Amino acid sequence: MGLQIGEIVVRKPITFKELAGKIVAIDAFNAIYQFLTSIRQPDGTPLMDKNKEITSHLSGLFYRNVNLLADGILPVYVFDGKPPELKREEIEKRQEAKEEARERYEEAKEKEDVEGMKKYSSQFVKINDKIISESKELLLAMGIPVVQASGEGEAEAAYLARIGKAYASASQDYDSLLYGVPKLIRNLTLARKRKTISGYVEVAPEIIDIEYLLNQLQINRDQLICLGILVGTDYNPGGVRGIGQKRALDIVRKYVYPVKIFDFVKDNPKYSINFDWQEIYKVFHEYKSEDIELKFGRVDENKVREILLKHDFSADRIDNQLEKLREIRERKKQRTLF
Repeated sequence: MGLQIGEIVVRKPITFKELAGKIVAIDAFNAIYQFLTSIRQPDGTPLMDKNKEITSHLSGLFYRNVNLLADGILPVYVFDGKPPELKREEIEKRQEAKEEARERYEEAKEKEDVEGMKKYSSQFVKINDKIISESKELLLAMGIPVVQASGEGEAEAAYLARIGKAYASASQDYDSLLYGVPKLIRNLTLARKRKTISGYVEVAPEIIDIEYLLNQLQINRDQLICLGILVGTDYNPGGVRGIGQKRALDIVRKYVYPVKIFDFVKDNPKYSINFDWQEIYKVFHEYKSEDIELKFGRVDENKVREILLKHDFSADRIDNQLEKLREIRERKKQRTLF
């Protein structure tokens, strides 16, 4: 579900061209989940090859990254490792929701209810080991670095940006802000046009600058972490009942320090805490990683073709995209020579 603080977060639009030449660390699971849920047939069925193997993730990774590279953006994909024990409750909750969605999908399918099928089909998507390994294989064949995090991918991506290895991290979730990412980019890997009732609309990326955000909210990072915990994170789903985004902001502004903030909540009969806030606070505040070297490789055209043709992608469309990548490489060579 992710951190729900969209009402108080200050965002501003940014163009793809403004990100040219910049390394962006992308939360891989977040992006792949988007592809699996959005790149689908009209009845909600994901894209599949003739063997009924899902290919939505490969389609998204291939075509969207060619577009990013064409704009001069340097993507790095950061994959999740083992989730923290604290996240067990949220994982179990998500699993239950997926099972319920699957049952409703089957009911809609029996009734030949296409709208119902479309509605529920994306709600029980799972990222399995095969999808992960195929995604990594394709990215590496495209010359795009892959980083394997020991824990949460979004935490690792935020860390890369925090230590200056990347300009920003990219995710649809706001959780990265609690990990201290200096800049968070949203909508980076989404389709650039979205269909609405009145037609297609442009989907532009937006950037959140943590320093500007904290100044606007008149709080510091420690207070932001506390605000997130009050509202609810993946480590304490639902947060403190009765405290929404704006109320949480008022509380952290007034009591400032983490201990005082949570002492107030504990002492207030209106609220109750059923989690260890200090343990959650440490997860966000103290995340560090090993030094990682990001290496951008050359495009292995034969490997890209092999991966995609095996899953029934159009040879002509593959070659058209590879031609784009060749043109990008040539432009880079010319700029370097100049």
